[in-house]
Amino acid sequence: MSGPLLYGELTPWYRLLDPLEDHADECELFDAAFRRAAAHPPRTLLELGSGAGNNAWHLKKRFRCTLVDLSPAMLALSEKINFDCEHLLGDMRTLELGRTFDAVLVHDAVMYLRKLDELRAVAEVAFRHTARGGAAVFAPDVFQETFTETVQLHARDSGNRSLRCLEWAWELERGGQTMVVEYAFLLRETGKVHSVHDRHLEGLFPRARWVEALSGAGYLVETLRRPIDVDRWDEVFLCRREA
Repeated sequence: MSGPLLYGELTPWYRLLDPLEDHADECELFDAAFRRAAAHPPRTLLELGSGAGNNAWHLKKRFRCTLVDLSPAMLALSEKINFDCEHLLGDMRTLELGRTFDAVLVHDAVMYLRKLDELRAVAEVAFRHTARGGAAVFAPDVFQETFTETVQLHARDSGNRSLRCLEWAWELERGGQTMVVEYAFLLRETGKVHSVHDRHLEGLFPRARWVEALSGAGYLVETLRRPIDVDRWDEVFLCRREA
């Protein structure tokens, strides 16, 4: 079964859905957190599930970045703006680079893990790649206990291309561990419009399971408040590896 269209044939439209500027505030938070948590000034960063490189665009000002993703199309999109970063095709559940980094970032790609064993595997991969005295940030979109069904409208234009998208997130089963994110796209280019439906199945774990997986891998775990809108925050995890 093929993966989400957004990370394949719809990749050329990705920046209209998720523009670079939307990541500036949280990347400032990540940067400050890494510098506060690390035992020495962090210089290198590994991002697992780096996608289109939106985070790296901001963080490469402070770090030498290595970006890993499963999607060749997304890596290619990232390389256009982050040509000065290392890009590697790889799976965050099984990656083994044989080297460590001062900082490790696992952003919203972690939502595609739908089994606790997968979550534990990623935590262990991240820990093995975190240098002693280094730090990691895990940034899931939502926890099981904080999830509410949501609908968002995205609308952006660029040149002769326009995107209108309805994003609908709902639980596959109440109290279960899977959420569904439906994207209904209307895409217009040079006056022609076509529609696309793209379904994403994502994991929905309780906060306690996250803490268990991260601490079980060897991290010292705390939470950070992340800005998501004006006067709105959620929680992500800041993890330290002892020196």
